[in-house]
Amino acid sequence: MEKIVMVDLPGQYRKIKREIDSAMNKVIETGAFINGPEVKSFRENLRSYLNTAHAITCANGTDALQIALMALDLKKGDEIITTPFTFIATVEAIALLGLKPVFADACPRCFNIDAKAVEKVVTPKTKVILPVHLYGQCANMDAIMEIANRHHLYVVEDAAQSLGSEYTFDNGLVKKAGNIGHIGCTSFFPSKNLGCFGDGGALVTNNPDLAEKMQAITHHGSRVKYYHDMVGVNSRLDTLQAAILDVKLRYLDRFNQARIEAADYYDEALSGIDGLILPKRMSQSTHIFHTYTIKTAARNRDRLKDYLAGRGIPTMIYYPLPMHLQKGYSGYGYREGDFPVAEELCSTVLSLPMHTELKTDQLGHICTAVHDFFKNNAK
Repeated sequence: MEKIVMVDLPGQYRKIKREIDSAMNKVIETGAFINGPEVKSFRENLRSYLNTAHAITCANGTDALQIALMALDLKKGDEIITTPFTFIATVEAIALLGLKPVFADACPRCFNIDAKAVEKVVTPKTKVILPVHLYGQCANMDAIMEIANRHHLYVVEDAAQSLGSEYTFDNGLVKKAGNIGHIGCTSFFPSKNLGCFGDGGALVTNNPDLAEKMQAITHHGSRVKYYHDMVGVNSRLDTLQAAILDVKLRYLDRFNQARIEAADYYDEALSGIDGLILPKRMSQSTHIFHTYTIKTAARNRDRLKDYLAGRGIPTMIYYPLPMHLQKGYSGYGYREGDFPVAEELCSTVLSLPMHTELKTDQLGHICTAVHDFFKNNAK
């Protein structure tokens, strides 16, 4: 059996090596490393894949979130509702702009922001709802869009972990993650479902005015070179990364299906274990399993992690501390106990290996080890 890893990027690369190498060599030979034709090609293919009107590439997913909020003409102190159970970038982008993160607790089973909790924290200062489509499936966008429309709020989606996931509305309308709200943001960090060989990000929107403004923001606030109409940033997806992504985008659905099949194996092999809760698949959203995240009692979580490590099985905790308890964000006045679901998740979730190259014998070894732990070691 091959060594088990959390994410097998070299294995995935070897499958499409010839196409990747050819695309990279073309860029190197032309020397068009910044804003080369491959950037335009990838941007157009991403736009088409997501069935959105506009796609703007940028340097990384954190920049994408910041650029989206910059484009909305928000004022310092305006409130952005988001989840406390996410990666720091979601809240970091809010804080950097002098905006106020307002948290709504997570759903205990799907892990995404709880729409009922969102409704309770809307105030006259609220301007944006920022749901995170965590672990590979969408939040409850029927409810979130209804709240946003009723209160005249923007919706900015953090779709960094869900690219390729589809959401089916109650009326039957189907949209891809990131193309549901007013702006969608994503990351192409190497471990993402669509990852490059460094950093990269993108924004999508169906609003031409927002698209034009976000494009200008990524270029120092400039629409015409050397003329700057607004404060912007320098945030570009370099041509090499765009070339790599353009190849990998053609395989994204196939790669996502491989993740789903690995998750199917986990679901079947791990079902029925007392004390273990498997990922919930929401009826409205496809789950593309950026991670396969289980839950167990807090008294068992770290012991399970150590036990699996002893069997040669890596795991990860996404995330060990909620946003409202992070030291750097203590100034917003939240305390332990304010968001009990997020706090409980941080002490009970554990992500098993998940990637496109998992083999049946590896999955079998992982699941056998989990069974053995709960049979012989769980309290």
